[in-house]
Amino acid sequence: MKVVILCGGMGMRLKEETEFKPKPMVPIGSRPILWHIMKIYSAFGFNEFIICLGYKGYMIKEYFSNYFLHQSDVTIDVKNNKIEVHNNVCEPWKITLIDTGLDTMTGGRIKRIRDYVKNETFMVTYGDGVGDINLKEVLEFHKKQGKYATLTATKLLGRFGALEINSKDEIISFQEKPKGNRAWVNSGFFVLEPQVFDYIEGDETMWEREPLEKLAKNEQLAAYKHKGFWMCMDTLRDKEVLGELWISGNLPWKTWKD
Repeated sequence: MKVVILCGGMGMRLKEETEFKPKPMVPIGSRPILWHIMKIYSAFGFNEFIICLGYKGYMIKEYFSNYFLHQSDVTIDVKNNKIEVHNNVCEPWKITLIDTGLDTMTGGRIKRIRDYVKNETFMVTYGDGVGDINLKEVLEFHKKQGKYATLTATKLLGRFGALEINSKDEIISFQEKPKGNRAWVNSGFFVLEPQVFDYIEGDETMWEREPLEKLAKNEQLAAYKHKGFWMCMDTLRDKEVLGELWISGNLPWKTWKD
């Protein structure tokens, strides 16, 4: 199953870092947050990624093009133009990097990779959020619900899309970034059916607006309630908090083994 990661935005609220690099390349400790997200998926056996690029996307391309150099000890024979890899510890990832446009909105980016996921169920998440989410449970929940879309919901203060969920775990209302206190919020980690492409008009469509609102209205959007850790790197303060967790050795989003 393919995992789509939205990595094209400019990350303006984190401009102290994103002036120089795309937001998914902002590090937690010694690794980009994108690496942490991919490790979360990989821990559950999802190793095929489609990364939607936009702002400074070439930096993500360069990172993965030279990934084994970042991960391994090497001897470089300059005279003979040879590189000897001593301990190749790279992950079993297959990564497709797609330029989805500089100004394309989140829905538009999803629609642009339609040909790469074809008519299969696929996963989508944002390139700036980590959590200890059991992705196999999310997938099983999605299959059981039989909806076009499932998102992972987390309880936080009203900073993200608020959801109204009925007793059948169906989303009956979706509201982006409401004012309020302690609502269930959209934390990404979606499982989607190909029918969702029909809900996206084009490049200017925000996934979090009309598509999710219409899916909820049509009773085609379910919520997997995650009660564990989740955090979005939205501001410099968020980066500092995640960095402090890294330094302490307490990585609550770490679902993988070293």
